[in-house]
Amino acid sequence: MSGEKLEDFLPEQLPARWAKLLGPETLDILAELGRKLDAAPATKVLLTPEPQKILRAFSQPPESVRALIVGQDPYPGPSHASGLAFSVEKNIHPLPPSLKNILSEYTADLGFPHPTQGDLSPWAESGVLLLNRHLTTLIGSPGAHRSLGWARFTDLVVTKLNESQQFFVSVLWGREAQELRGLLGNNPVIESAHPSPLSARRGFFGSTPFSRINRYREEAGHTPVDWRLEVED
Repeated sequence: MSGEKLEDFLPEQLPARWAKLLGPETLDILAELGRKLDAAPATKVLLTPEPQKILRAFSQPPESVRALIVGQDPYPGPSHASGLAFSVEKNIHPLPPSLKNILSEYTADLGFPHPTQGDLSPWAESGVLLLNRHLTTLIGSPGAHRSLGWARFTDLVVTKLNESQQFFVSVLWGREAQELRGLLGNNPVIESAHPSPLSARRGFFGSTPFSRINRYREEAGHTPVDWRLEVED
């Protein structure tokens, strides 16, 4: 970033296809969020993920979205937040507990070998929008930016995707994600408890979200998602 203000940086980071879909209001929202982050230099040094990764979920074009998985906010552990909901970089060990549970359900649902690392970027490349409700937090402070205004931006993302008339399946894990249900129109929605250890046994385990996404897609005449993740030797 070279000292650039987030007020300028964040709007510039939104890819053009997403900016076109979401409209000019979106760039104003991102600039406002950047201003709020710039206004707190003492905590800005604790910002996670790093600025270059805040909008990483939008690296793939909107027309490629086959499924939407909604998280709450980034992992607050140092270097844990990757810009993709629930994902971490390959070198992160041990894995966050919610991610461990997601990978356990992945293996139980699909029968694939259990991944030895938590990088979910292959899902993003296969058309899964891994979108947190709030795109930043502070290291060591989960939920620190839940009142910053990110929900205004991510609500707009979900609304415009739905209005685009493209077919995608949404997965809403937990109460906060399920607040988006009314924005998703007639596209299929899969809801269950959050994969957090506090709630996973109350409906997340056994919910088979990955195979259900593909079943919905195939029944509607669309290609399934390739869920395979790398297994290190």
